[in-house]
Amino acid sequence: MFPGATTDRDPASYVVVGAPLDATTTFQPGTRFGPDRVRRFAETYDDYDHETGSRFSALAVHDGGDVHPWDDVKAYLDHLAAELRSVVLNDAVPLLLGGEHTVTYAGVDAVDPDTLVVVDAHLDLREAYDGNPWNHACVTRRALEDLDIDRAVIVGARTGSEAEWDRAAAGDVEVVDPEAAREWLASLDPRRFADGSTYLSVDVDGLDPGFAPGTGTMEPFGLAPRTVRDLVRRIAPHAAGFDVVEVNDRDDGQAAAVAGKLLREFVFHHADAAAADDV
Repeated sequence: MFPGATTDRDPASYVVVGAPLDATTTFQPGTRFGPDRVRRFAETYDDYDHETGSRFSALAVHDGGDVHPWDDVKAYLDHLAAELRSVVLNDAVPLLLGGEHTVTYAGVDAVDPDTLVVVDAHLDLREAYDGNPWNHACVTRRALEDLDIDRAVIVGARTGSEAEWDRAAAGDVEVVDPEAAREWLASLDPRRFADGSTYLSVDVDGLDPGFAPGTGTMEPFGLAPRTVRDLVRRIAPHAAGFDVVEVNDRDDGQAAAVAGKLLREFVFHHADAAAADDV
């Protein structure tokens, strides 16, 4: 169980769902261990959050356990989307723990947002990778073209094929490179995301691997944890779903620790904004 996620399912405002998919990781496998590892390394965090003045255990979070995968990736994603859709239909926010980044497709399918905001080192805009359109390197392309989201904002991207960069030049994609991320955040008008729903996905390889080495495809020159934290805080009030993905077991817990912290930051700031709206 994710620490502090002690609320029963029916009254929950947030539901944690693990998706330990590890089918298409292209370099270092191990994302099957991601959900449990994130839960484990979140155990040391204090319940109280000074920034928002709230306690995680008081924010109606439920841990629904893991949805275990099988070898048919597309069938699994459809099943996972159905599980997450039941969370949405119960007026709760799904919090997805990956697993490889492919699981984001299920989260977007369930939430049906207008905008996908992704923290990622990679563009993930391939039509297929090694002939497989359901590879984790294709997830943002699948969301744009199969799920009909209006646009994708990819923050932290610093690598991609030539064809991916060509696709990124289209009007429905915005790429914010790591050097520009802090300025982008500082100038961001929150109303840009307030008119429609948003889904927020954090691939931990978007961070510099010096901070989060436990991930499958490390890419140097990435984002600092504080930048990603501030992005989560800024986007959370306008998001209808969240995931953190690509954590594996190849480090001493750094990637899992930051992933668990980011999930908590999302909940604290989403709930704080919701409470302010109710006043």
